Amino acid sequence: MSDNKKRREAIIKKYADKYAQVDRISQELFEEHHVKRGLRDINGKGVVAGLTNISKIESSKEVDGKSVPCDGRLFYRGYNVKELLQGIGKDNRFGAEEIIYLLLMGELPTQKELEDFRFLLGEYRTLPTNFVRDVIMKAPSDDIMNCLTRSVLTLASYDPNMLDLSLENVLQQCLMLISVLPMLSVYGYHAYNHYECNESMYIHRPDASLSMAENILRMLRPDMKYTDLEAKVLDAALILHMEHGGGNNSTFTARVVTSSGSDTYSVMAAALSSLKGPKHGGANIKVMRMMEDIKANVEDYSDEEEVKEYLRKIVRKEAFDRSGLIYGMGHAVYSISDPRAVGFKRFVKKLAGEKHLMEEFELYSMIERLAPEVIAERSRIYKGVSANVDFYSGFVYKMLGIPVELYTPIFAMARIVGWSAHRMEELVNMDKIIRPAYKSIMEEKVYYSLKDRSTPRIYGEENLRLPVKDDESLGQ
Repeated sequence: MSDNKKRREAIIKKYADKYAQVDRISQELFEEHHVKRGLRDINGKGVVAGLTNISKIESSKEVDGKSVPCDGRLFYRGYNVKELLQGIGKDNRFGAEEIIYLLLMGELPTQKELEDFRFLLGEYRTLPTNFVRDVIMKAPSDDIMNCLTRSVLTLASYDPNMLDLSLENVLQQCLMLISVLPMLSVYGYHAYNHYECNESMYIHRPDASLSMAENILRMLRPDMKYTDLEAKVLDAALILHMEHGGGNNSTFTARVVTSSGSDTYSVMAAALSSLKGPKHGGANIKVMRMMEDIKANVEDYSDEEEVKEYLRKIVRKEAFDRSGLIYGMGHAVYSISDPRAVGFKRFVKKLAGEKHLMEEFELYSMIERLAPEVIAERSRIYKGVSANVDFYSGFVYKMLGIPVELYTPIFAMARIVGWSAHRMEELVNMDKIIRPAYKSIMEEKVYYSLKDRSTPRIYGEENLRLPVKDDESLGQ
């Protein structure tokens, strides 16, 4: 290692250590100033930052003037998502396109309206000439979310009306991005798989006559084949991930950036950047890795007591990633149950049956039942703990043969619908930039001229011991 590199790394380490001291704010100060960290109170209830007519989450109800947890319910434009899934299932058809229409247009479509809408999405499901070659294949990476963000921002260069904020133009932009996001994601994965993993390259064009779920599987698989159940389970997953209130991190990000007057591509890129975080869209990957760890370390995972004891080790930070978390359990809003997980579970069971993986499904069901008990043994729980939708989604994607690199992008393919609806709602009602307040707790200081400042005052108790040439010093 060169002297300059050693010096650079030593300086950065000192700066990082300094930040750890300077930026640390005690928990007591947050409590003293009544700051709701994460914009949520101790019970997980969010600070009201706006109004929306797009979706509604119910996790509690008022009983004798008190808020009491209840089974979770999720509504899209006034319709219970459970009933929407039941209606689509009863007709034995694909429903993602219908729910996209509902979330954007505010009402369920007629047969003719749905046909026109599916035609529109099919027309938008195309990329600029040579875009795959010039953009997607140029810098392949296993981080498909970053590739996705780059591709979305690059698409802005092809749009002469990028800055037009009229509702008609923004709606067109949103529909186009909803349509092409599966292509950008799957092609991005194939580019990575070819250039970085030395595998064959597959670039299958989407079929305008097929549903969103069918096209994802068609483009992903070398032979373009899939079963009807596989496609319908993925269709259900997309529906359940499309929207979840305005307060989730990525949707709130979309509204914040929209409120600044920014363009659609920048808004979606910002939302994508939020979603890729492991505390948000990357949670199902953690669940999958945790489950693999459990299967590797539990001798008989049909033995309830043995499984429970290993969960205790996870909570005690003695196993898996030593975080103390049982991933897929608990939610910022829901306590007794996450309606998405409840609604999804029956699809998961059907697919597990088709794939001959019922033994693994039973392990998931066992952990869903045991985890709240184990967590309650160790921690004080202010609200209930139950399985969230991420607990089962990773298992489904694994059964569908979807690579881990695409788990979060699939979430994005669905959630961009919600981002689009909230962007449109924000544009219709926008009159102020979103700008919450932060209370400053800093102390005022006396200014010293440069010659009167000592190195210890800036960097700590000791001077930096770094390799220098001749009489060179840090200040030169």
